[in-house]
Amino acid sequence: MTNESENSSRSKAIQNYIIVTVSYWGFTLTDGALRMLVLLHFYKLGYSPFTLAFLFLLYEAAGVVANLIGGWMATKYGISRMLIVGLTTQIVGFLMMSAMSVSWSVALSVVWVVIAQGICGVAKDLTKTASKSAIKITAGEAPEVLFRWVAWFTGSKNAMKGMGFFLGGLLLEFFGFRGALWIMASMLAIILFSVKFSLPKLIGKATESKNARELFAKTKGINLLALARIFLFGARDVWFVVGVPVYLYASGWAFTMVGGFMAFWTIGYGFIQASAPSFVKRSHDGLSTEVPAAKLWSLILSVVTCGIGIALLTQSQNFDWILVIGLSIFGFAFAVNSSVHSYLILAYAGSEKAAEDIGFYYAANAAGRFLGTFFSGALYSLGGIQACIWCSSAMLLICWITTLGLPIHITETKRNSF
Repeated sequence: MTNESENSSRSKAIQNYIIVTVSYWGFTLTDGALRMLVLLHFYKLGYSPFTLAFLFLLYEAAGVVANLIGGWMATKYGISRMLIVGLTTQIVGFLMMSAMSVSWSVALSVVWVVIAQGICGVAKDLTKTASKSAIKITAGEAPEVLFRWVAWFTGSKNAMKGMGFFLGGLLLEFFGFRGALWIMASMLAIILFSVKFSLPKLIGKATESKNARELFAKTKGINLLALARIFLFGARDVWFVVGVPVYLYASGWAFTMVGGFMAFWTIGYGFIQASAPSFVKRSHDGLSTEVPAAKLWSLILSVVTCGIGIALLTQSQNFDWILVIGLSIFGFAFAVNSSVHSYLILAYAGSEKAAEDIGFYYAANAAGRFLGTFFSGALYSLGGIQACIWCSSAMLLICWITTLGLPIHITETKRNSF
């Protein structure tokens, strides 16, 4: 009878994991498409690289608040409800953006898109926090299962985001800006109803923190990992958001070529993330080999990025190919880093308030993306793609130094006071 009950519980956990993963795939597909739509559409209209970066700033800044509040709300109201709120919010953002008119002034257009992007930023991080929290709840405390599930979830999600980049360029080419947004809003509406009727309403519900002191009282492991995450994702987005797409388009690449490269990079990066458990030796306690792996791969990534910067400095020709090949190597090392970090936050997170811990961590992730987005536009305007790469190198060095303090033993992860 006990085995029957355990098998039934396990089967239900796998079912919930599949529902959450597939739902987030659909969300991420449209989110990736949105980024390409906005970037390429407004660059074609003549917007400067810095203005393009500005269009994404509220999107990233909103994520900081959305993750913190989303983690708290998922603990209070349940994960499935927060997934529904996130999907609904994204649909609202798409419809708002589609209402923009070409007859509007540049100032009004920028303000309108920034606000709509902010709404989409809230949607993205509410959905991400709820989804990652659901994995922690469904996988339980088994390190082997947790690492495998989170690696597959994160990797497949990023592969879908890469497909979204290509989809964005494709939809823009054939349906225009407004038509593409309507198509994506319709896709999300279908996913929304699927989640509403298939996922348990109260999954992940627990007693939430009662005040800010309790909400921010995180463990040493979570605090250091969050700080490292800021610089890890800042280092990616400082070239990824504006620098590389604009450089390639300005070099003569077509919309579909730019979207295709970004898609290829992100899909490959996603597959490596999903395969990360095969690159990292597993330990019985879930930390003793995984934490050293985080330190090693952060150092490798820092060295790779410095190598790209040096190669660009010493070569006056074949700039495009150096960049493409260099960033492909960067993508491999970054994917393993990201996957190990995504596992460690779930390993460090307390099961009782996992959503709050994960929300705090992904608020740091959003802060890193915000910094990367700002510097991507500003540095590209000042020093081109090389300035973006060298800033990335500096951020990755700080990320590596931060990981040196990560605790290896679970007894070191006692909660701090705020």
